[in-house]
Amino acid sequence: MNENEINENVEMTEENYKIPEDIYIYKSSEDNSEKDKKKKRKFRGSLFSYISLALVASIIGGLASTYIGPSLYGKVLPNPNANQYVSTPVNITTNDSINTVSAVAKKAMSSVVGITSVEVQQYFFSQQEVEGVGSGVIIDSNGYILTNSHVVADGNAKEVNVLFENGDKKPGTVLWNDSALDLAIVKVEATGLPVATLGDSDKLEVGEITVAIGNPLGLEFQRSVTSGIISGLHRSIQVSSNNIIEDLIQTDASINPGNSGGPLLNSKGEVIGINTAKIKTAEGLGFSIPINEAKAIVEEVVKNGSYKTVFLGISGISVEDYQARLGVQLAENSGVILIQVSENTPASKAGLVNGDIITKIDDIKIDNMSSLKKALYRYKQGDKAKLTIIRNNTESQIDIEFTDVK
Repeated sequence: MNENEINENVEMTEENYKIPEDIYIYKSSEDNSEKDKKKKRKFRGSLFSYISLALVASIIGGLASTYIGPSLYGKVLPNPNANQYVSTPVNITTNDSINTVSAVAKKAMSSVVGITSVEVQQYFFSQQEVEGVGSGVIIDSNGYILTNSHVVADGNAKEVNVLFENGDKKPGTVLWNDSALDLAIVKVEATGLPVATLGDSDKLEVGEITVAIGNPLGLEFQRSVTSGIISGLHRSIQVSSNNIIEDLIQTDASINPGNSGGPLLNSKGEVIGINTAKIKTAEGLGFSIPINEAKAIVEEVVKNGSYKTVFLGISGISVEDYQARLGVQLAENSGVILIQVSENTPASKAGLVNGDIITKIDDIKIDNMSSLKKALYRYKQGDKAKLTIIRNNTESQIDIEFTDVK
């Protein structure tokens, strides 16, 4: 076969040959499978990366906002609280009140004593012995004890006994007492006794912590400790028909019968008052006599064994009682009207006469004989004062010198 015949056969084969319609041609399945696996593996790898990246980013963001961000607020970053109200903290420094009370009780307990008394009272045609129980506080190591006057029956007790913390019991003698002040000083024969520290009642403020120690309801509950605060100052209460105790400390520390005469202490363990009374119709209303009223008396009694007060040399009655008894109306409603002025006394030497009404001694207001008597405790022999009086409906002032004591 020559070259021309070969070329013609080739051309005829390419032109005339066709694939039958019932024959199908498929691509290799192995090739497709490999490509799909590669795609799936590539996709899975990308998802894991995204999740890891998100976790890392969230951790870094949290750390930055918590620890780094706040230090940048107001400097690099704007302060998110710039438009919010920011309160200024108030710091209150205080001591634990329970620990304070415990420390005060520990310091003062040994100086608190129990006092029992026996008073003979007249009942119609017979006499009966009446026992009383109260408290007291040691003010001098040589046996001087401060208490209430009513604890020792206003000086009329037949028998007085003092019970100490260690169990010792000693008889006592009343050296001095005054029912108007409701204070008394008892002496026992002893030395080396634990002494209470006296504070300054002129510096007290409402709200201060107070601690009361005494024998409420009798010796069965000896040296009970109660605590509270100073509820008020300069209070006045009427303890009898003719006696009003003034300038008292009010406290909500529990004070019961038997606490009378015991100390009221401050947070330093210092005696700031002598417990004297409780309002029976109300809770949390106890009263104490400021210790500064007793200091001069205590000093004098310990030094000389007794206390003598200056006096005016008058007999008088409150204006209120005078008006009620005589049914008259005076221009002045308070003060002491003089019924008698004794001769050769500070009052007569100063020029006072019957009918004068004393309304003040210096700056101390005088309402009745009780307040007049208490005011005189502030003065010593040789002191001078200015009396404000009403005479013939005219107010005037008179100078007086306290030359005598009794």
